[in-house]
Amino acid sequence: MLQKVLSYQIADSIDIKAFKAAFKADLHYADADELFYITGAHRYIYVFKYGVVCFLNYDPVSISEFLRLISSYRKNAYDQNLTEEFEIHTDMSKNKIGFNSIEIVGSDIEILRLIMLTVSQSVALDYYEELTGKLIGETNTHTQLLEAKGRLTISGNNLKKYIGKTLVLKNRIAQNLYIFDSPPETWDDENLNKIYNDLKRTFDLKERFRNIEEGLTIVKDNLELFRDLLQYRNSYRLELVVIILILVEVLNIFLQKIFK
Repeated sequence: MLQKVLSYQIADSIDIKAFKAAFKADLHYADADELFYITGAHRYIYVFKYGVVCFLNYDPVSISEFLRLISSYRKNAYDQNLTEEFEIHTDMSKNKIGFNSIEIVGSDIEILRLIMLTVSQSVALDYYEELTGKLIGETNTHTQLLEAKGRLTISGNNLKKYIGKTLVLKNRIAQNLYIFDSPPETWDDENLNKIYNDLKRTFDLKERFRNIEEGLTIVKDNLELFRDLLQYRNSYRLELVVIILILVEVLNIFLQKIFK
């Protein structure tokens, strides 16, 4: 049987607690970070705190209706079309994973949930990669201006905002690091563990996460350089003001002696 997974990044985060209280469906699994619902025959919805909603065997109309329903529980909504699609072939003779599909023996719900989890992790990485890319692009703009003009064109307040934006992104990723850990159900189940590891390799989760970390490190190093340059510029201005004040005072004393 062919089953289709569709995962959407819809926000920076979703209020899991409030949505759980409001949405009444068969809740198969829940914790503080994720909710897994059985909503019909072979139909499932997975909601994640880090702003991702994943559907299994849902048509576009039903997906749109659910996304409208959950929209009021989003924080910092993300309205662009960032999705991940994956196919599951159930009741096959053996487990086999391909580029954008997987064949599994039977149709165990925990395996289906594990696949939806991995697809959701992948779309979350797409989101973080996009945010990191934007930060790197902005950093490169200031670096190129520094090279061309020999000075920074960004103000101190804007630099502080920029540093804050970078730190918020780093903290957000750090808070969601758990999504890249092996789920507890794989610890004691060799079959689940193998499927999960194969999926991580297929979606290249570790390498993509490493690239995000390296990108943020580059941004951080550049921001530290910008900060040091601004501090030097401010110190130079302060020294110049002090020198001018001293000169004015000396000139004032000199003039008083002359006219006296």
